[in-house]
Amino acid sequence: MPTDSELAPVAAVVVLAAGGGTRMKSTKSKLLHEVAGKSMLSFAVSSAAALNPDHLVVVVGHLREQVEAHLDKLSETVVTAVQEEQLGTGHAVSCGLEGLEHLTGDVVVTYADVPMLTGDTLRQLVAVHRANQHAATVLTARVADPAGYGRVLRDGDAVVGIVEHRDATEEQRRIDEINSGIYVFDAAILRAGLASLNTDNAQGELYLTEVLHFAAAQNEKVGAHLIDDVWQVEGVNDRVQLARMNAEMNRRIRDAWMLKGVTMVDPASTFIDVDVDLSPDVTLMPGVILQGATSIASGAVIGPDTSLMDVEVGVGAEVVRTHGSFAVIGDGATVGPFSYLRPGTILGAKGKIGAFVESKNATIGDGAKVPHLSYVGDAIIDENVNIGAGTIFANYDGTYKSTTHVGEGAFVGSNTVLVAPIDVGAGALVAAGSAITEDVPAGALGVARGRQRNIDGYVAEKRPASKQAVAAAASDGAVHPAVIESREKKA
Repeated sequence: MPTDSELAPVAAVVVLAAGGGTRMKSTKSKLLHEVAGKSMLSFAVSSAAALNPDHLVVVVGHLREQVEAHLDKLSETVVTAVQEEQLGTGHAVSCGLEGLEHLTGDVVVTYADVPMLTGDTLRQLVAVHRANQHAATVLTARVADPAGYGRVLRDGDAVVGIVEHRDATEEQRRIDEINSGIYVFDAAILRAGLASLNTDNAQGELYLTEVLHFAAAQNEKVGAHLIDDVWQVEGVNDRVQLARMNAEMNRRIRDAWMLKGVTMVDPASTFIDVDVDLSPDVTLMPGVILQGATSIASGAVIGPDTSLMDVEVGVGAEVVRTHGSFAVIGDGATVGPFSYLRPGTILGAKGKIGAFVESKNATIGDGAKVPHLSYVGDAIIDENVNIGAGTIFANYDGTYKSTTHVGEGAFVGSNTVLVAPIDVGAGALVAAGSAITEDVPAGALGVARGRQRNIDGYVAEKRPASKQAVAAAASDGAVHPAVIESREKKA
């Protein structure tokens, strides 16, 4: 088959996207429901664009405001045509060709709800159409249960027409070659065929399939391109079919990555969007969900039970039981378990975000560690900083969000509140239990806590029958040897 550069552009692609999609039972257009992280409409536009058409037209109707808004985000080259009333596929194509009366060349017609259809398949369809000098070529497939599909009627290799299931005879219903609804037409034949359509059928609609009968009646060549991959012509009409499509797409994505050197311990519990990028020797543990434009570098281990959306993970990093979005994890860094990386988190090489840590709009430098039970928001943490357990970066005063900077090599003790905006200098120490509201200079010790006061005999006087009183009475009052040893080491 021709390569992209060898296949000349088609005159137009018309994508039919006007249907009601009522079986989805959704306030959202059926075409905006996603398969592997992308809308069905986006798949249709991408495959159509692979033909480099002079005109790419999407015919909209039901919930068209939603569809048009989504198209604006997908492509600047797509134009829309409106089908005010859904009067059949032939009527929809007529709407799509309005304003293109002088079009010549090949016109491809496809649908917006066949997300498996690839640009390669459309290129093959056009190549077959041109090589055989057809006036019309239909994409077909053979299925075990063709019920509900239009049947392809042949005379030898030539296609003489298509009959819809509800209009078919019993003999015709036994045909297992089905019409995908995807075609290439010569523009002149298509225009003349559309003009000849009538509503003499069970649905009372203008069937695009009748254009093939018209072409055959004009002694024009009509052919078919039969494909083995039936999934490429499968449409989605309800949420059961949507789930099946997602499952099949995910299976293909997983298989492709495993064949490229990615290890998946339990593929059945692994879900990967179509735009995710994985390197060889990545390991995905059970329960991993990778979404959006997430990229994972070689040697990284993700999971178990981890969900990442639009996250960049560096070489050899480890991410365990974590939820992250719009974040960067550096080479050799470790995250988790039970970490929450919110947008704007950047963790440097060999850094650590540990258990029950939440981060947002935070840059954490190379080798810096936030090991556990902390909130880090609007923070700049330089290299080799240690943030003690239970530290809170108090970044929001109810009106403004402010930044805290912690300099290189600084140490922040446990149970500390850093009230932004403040600067903790390089090599500074912050005593555990402090509420820091002023800058701590480089190399200084910041202490901000009330003095301890002990009330001797309180338990015996106020709680004489308690278990605390019993334990205190039995104690010799000596300091534990381990504490004495720690004090001696610090001294």
